[in-house]
Amino acid sequence: MHFKYIILASISFLPKVCLLFLFINLAAQEFDPSIMDKVNELKYDSIYQKLQKFESLGIKQVGTPALDVTAEWIIAQHQLYGYSGIEVDSFFYGPNHVYNIIVTKPGMVYPDTYLIVDGHYDTYNGPGVNDNGSGTAIVLEVARLMANVETKYSIKFIHFTIEELGLIGSYHYVDSIVIPQQMDIRLVFNIDEVGGVAGEVNNTITCERDEWAPNSNNAASAAFTDTLATLTEQYSDLNTQIYYAYGSDYVPFMLNGYVVTGFYESNESPYPHSINDSLSNLDPEYVFQVARASLAAIIYFAGNIDIASDQKEFISQIDLNISPNPFGQHFEITNPLNETIQIRLFDLAGKLMFKSTVQEFSSATIKPVLKPGIYLINIINTDGLILYEGKAIKK
Repeated sequence: MHFKYIILASISFLPKVCLLFLFINLAAQEFDPSIMDKVNELKYDSIYQKLQKFESLGIKQVGTPALDVTAEWIIAQHQLYGYSGIEVDSFFYGPNHVYNIIVTKPGMVYPDTYLIVDGHYDTYNGPGVNDNGSGTAIVLEVARLMANVETKYSIKFIHFTIEELGLIGSYHYVDSIVIPQQMDIRLVFNIDEVGGVAGEVNNTITCERDEWAPNSNNAASAAFTDTLATLTEQYSDLNTQIYYAYGSDYVPFMLNGYVVTGFYESNESPYPHSINDSLSNLDPEYVFQVARASLAAIIYFAGNIDIASDQKEFISQIDLNISPNPFGQHFEITNPLNETIQIRLFDLAGKLMFKSTVQEFSSATIKPVLKPGIYLINIINTDGLILYEGKAIKK
């Protein structure tokens, strides 16, 4: 559920143009057959069964046994998928013990940098199959299919509690864990209320981007959201539109400077927060298509690794030195192999921003023309083997 009033009072100075829909023009994202192969493993029946189960668990309000039973079901599902890094972030809301559920899948290259994929599992006045059984089912299904996919970045699949009463679970997590630990988060991808409306044409998904203060994270959010829209149209049957992010569990992240994006249904259902938020009143095929788009985006944003084991070993053995980092107009690279290399710099959404080939050398000066920001640097040799991957910061 989106709570506009939570943040509008503090950001009412923003121009009203921010409230307009902005429609997508596809960016030049290359289609990846390996991503489509994984997306095609997702089955409609698996999503549908999760929606059925979520409905059967009842009204999941704070203080109800149904909320606790749903948490237990979510944990059991992740255990079934083979995850062992399951944390329960427990805290009190009034007299009630409540639980955020965090499942961590370690990255192979950047284990301390996280892609957060989240959706809340509490409901209000009804079974909440759309708000937010739809998001819960998708997070679970993506976690299942990603269990054996090696990724560069770590993934945290998070099921937040008490979103419906004011984003209580996500605020608790950010305030008590993310900020104290200075967690390095690449992106927060929020999935909330993506069930559509039964009997309507549900063929468009809203991709949400940050347009609020602080402004330091807005450009990166826009870039990730543009990429999300492109991936959605490549790997699902959905059209896309872009809207501003508001009132869901990404809010405490974006207000603290983290980069966010998200999915929200285009045909907004009238049934959330009522007993009629049921499986019969949403469109399961729409949820299935959103799941396809979500899986493709998560594979892409987490950086799936599809390289031979000898190449992985090669990565770990090469000692390229890049300095200074952060850099100004240039940086130096020293190369102990004295071989020809190609240097590529990408923005945080994966868009290639700079490419240069340097012939056999022991050291070289690289002068990329870039705006200040954080970039991913990738260096390969003439055989396409990755020699170096890391972050480069332009001052």
